[in-house]
Amino acid sequence: MQLYNKLSSNERSSILDSSNQKRITLSFYKYAKINDPKRFRDELFIFWDSVDALGRIYIAKEGINAQLSLPKVNLKIFIEHINSMSFLKNVKINIALKHETKSFLKLKIKVRDKIVSDGLNDDSFDVTKKGIHLNAEKFNNLMKEENTIVLDMRNHYESEIGHFKNAICPDVDTFRDSLEVIEQMLKDHKEDKNLLMYCTGGIRCEKASAYFKHKGFKKVFQLEGGIIEYVRQVKNKQLENNFIGKNFVFDNRRAEKVSDEIIAKCHQCGEPFDIHTNCANDACHLLFIQCNDCKIKMKNCCSYDCFEITQMPHKVQKKLRKVKKNIDDIFKKGRTDKITRFDRKKMKKNAI
Repeated sequence: MQLYNKLSSNERSSILDSSNQKRITLSFYKYAKINDPKRFRDELFIFWDSVDALGRIYIAKEGINAQLSLPKVNLKIFIEHINSMSFLKNVKINIALKHETKSFLKLKIKVRDKIVSDGLNDDSFDVTKKGIHLNAEKFNNLMKEENTIVLDMRNHYESEIGHFKNAICPDVDTFRDSLEVIEQMLKDHKEDKNLLMYCTGGIRCEKASAYFKHKGFKKVFQLEGGIIEYVRQVKNKQLENNFIGKNFVFDNRRAEKVSDEIIAKCHQCGEPFDIHTNCANDACHLLFIQCNDCKIKMKNCCSYDCFEITQMPHKVQKKLRKVKKNIDDIFKKGRTDKITRFDRKKMKKNAI
């Protein structure tokens, strides 16, 4: 009985290249009590592997957080399987705006302590006392009220490429940091302000809204289904779009375009650009914003040091990786001093 991946990413990529099947990218989450996460994980893997699902799924005693893709022809049977489980029946499924064959290359279902790393002691407050859920239309209406504060519950590298108009976007690297920053920032407005929160798919707001209510905030609201569902409703119902830029997503697509504005800049040359890339050095893999011009000139590298390493023989690179693990700030995406600003003279000297 297969319970884990047996194919490498390259092997799976080749299979996807040769397949003519259209794939659907989707996500969902559910906070619920799961007594035996390991057993549940194995049961999911067996069935989802049989329908050719690929993705990244986290399971914990507190619930499930899933991001995946599967052939469009298998979508119906997949949803039927989801609905066959009582706690997941009719769960809100966010369908991506743009679908790519290789949004995921493996099926990874992992058991974790939590489905979202938040650093909170859930026993200290009631996580079921959440904020009021709003659809896109109601979200737009509440945005316009004078006593409303729009809060981006994502990290800085996500809001850097796209966010709602006039939103407060905390300059943080983690979800836990954003909770502390926002609480301190708005401590004098627990009674009089509407806290209007949003995130990618809604899961972070589920926990954040309960946390802020526990902290004494009286008017707490959250965007149901997150940015993904908001954009879908805006399109289908022809509503006003108040999101500018791109929505950062955690798969190989990197982002979904929502509006034509480019609000970010290349971290190396400063030109307007909003697509992240992984540093080509396998001992680094820093994810940062790099325009097409710098991508060519720097050969997908974040620094000259990484550039020089990628020119070394494969065996030498492999040996270096054993000594030097991936840098700790891999997900700081542009806030690390490691990134080298583009220097034409140095690149010309180092050109090979």
